Amino acid sequence: MNGSIKVQVTHLERQAFVYLRQSSPRQVLKNRESAINQRALRDRLLELGWKKSQIVLIEDDQGRSGAVAAGREGFQRLVAEVSLRKVGIVMGYEVSRLSRNCADWHRLLELCGLFDTLIADADGVYESHDFNDRLLLGLK
Repeated sequence: MNGSIKVQVTHLERQAFVYLRQSSPRQVLKNRESAINQRALRDRLLELGWKKSQIVLIEDDQGRSGAVAAGREGFQRLVAEVSLRKVGIVMGYEVSRLSRNCADWHRLLELCGLFDTLIADADGVYESHDFNDRLLLGLK
């Protein structure tokens, strides 16, 4: 995974959030390896410099569609914590897992850019205020 040069001391001083989500209760039951892969993202955060005590797993939205933020307490918590400048990085297995709703997704991107919060997935680390990274995030 690329992007380690994007991680600055200011990011490492804040928490790292791993957002886990699968769309339906059936997926949660049948696709257990997906949750295992998502939880393994903690290891990448350790490699990038976060301490184990700084890593927060958000699993509240397991089995819930990402079509809307309403009813997804984990996503709402994530947005609130980013807005309070408590989060240095938001990580998901695929950034598309964060939200399937364009308005919610773009609001999160805006907040991450405004509060200097990195976004990461299995492919890389992104700065939403960087034009090229924002373009890649938009395509994902």
